[in-house]
Amino acid sequence: MTAGPVGVALVGAGVISGQYLRNLTSFPDVRVLAVADLDAGRAAAVAREHGVPVSGTLADVLALPEVELVVNLTVPAAHAAVALESLRAGKHVYGEKPFAMNPAEGAAILAEAAARGLRTGGAPDTFLGAGLQSALHALRSGLIGEPVAVTAATQSLGPESWHPNPEFFYQPGGGPLFDLGPYYLTALVSLLGPVARVAASTRRARVERVVGSGPKAGATFPVDVPTHVNALLDFPGTATAAATFSFDSPVNRRMIEIIGTEGALSLPDPNTFEGPLLARGAHDTDWRELPVSGTTTSRGIGVLDLARSLRAGTPHRASGELAYHVLDLMTAIAEAGERGEFQAITSTTTAPEPLPDGWDPHAATLA
Repeated sequence: MTAGPVGVALVGAGVISGQYLRNLTSFPDVRVLAVADLDAGRAAAVAREHGVPVSGTLADVLALPEVELVVNLTVPAAHAAVALESLRAGKHVYGEKPFAMNPAEGAAILAEAAARGLRTGGAPDTFLGAGLQSALHALRSGLIGEPVAVTAATQSLGPESWHPNPEFFYQPGGGPLFDLGPYYLTALVSLLGPVARVAASTRRARVERVVGSGPKAGATFPVDVPTHVNALLDFPGTATAAATFSFDSPVNRRMIEIIGTEGALSLPDPNTFEGPLLARGAHDTDWRELPVSGTTTSRGIGVLDLARSLRAGTPHRASGELAYHVLDLMTAIAEAGERGEFQAITSTTTAPEPLPDGWDPHAATLA
């Protein structure tokens, strides 16, 4: 078995790449060897900024034998193509969300990886942060009894006010369901297990939006996906959930509340890695804050867990199977909104085990 840090190439040098590179280059158990992008100049600039030795095209970085794991940060429409090309080059793949544009693409990625004995993983990895890991421990301890119901919501006016190139948020593979839904759905599946069926109602408030910042400020672009989604989810043998995903709300909300037979939990924003985590008993009149413990390092800890698990020969937590199940849920929610009826979920996954106590992303564990 190969020893030492895992060699990583990052593909896609857009806005999110900075967060990944700041973290990945600080983890001693991975070595970031290359950055690739369709824009060679952008790839070179990002590589220089973060001290990465090689930049170039996807083919360039896949040709490096030291690269074992590709971190795929391309736009959603390119996720499957880049993942499949990387797997065919013999590389493990961890991708940004969503896992693919549709379940057929996602299934092709999983099948290719299985045929080649390679691993796949996918964002979000926020469920590995201190806040949601502490929520998992609270649930497993029986603090609120058996889960009964969940209310979840992410509401805003959308990303076009701050993102200089927001068009892809409103194309297939985007919208509030596919952009923010992965954080909420991954958190819920990691806490409660896989979903058996879903129903939904969807709306599109406007057919055009306006870029609010950057060189294209004032330009209009079309909206091709629903921008307000209300979903119902059934977790077999446990809770039901009502979830709202909206880019149409002047009220900003980011919340998950789990009601149990003995109390309730209020979880932190699942797009973050920290607290607060709140609880109340069945007869309490107010919330109390619970201590949280674990890592608060941001995006990239799922990549690191994959790398460490690869060396140890153990399952990694932000797995392709988990990301595929979430993709299947989002697709089924969209279909339920169109058809006006429950959709059965045929995929499944295993809720990931908690990170071990003392898991430290900045400690060298791979000799």
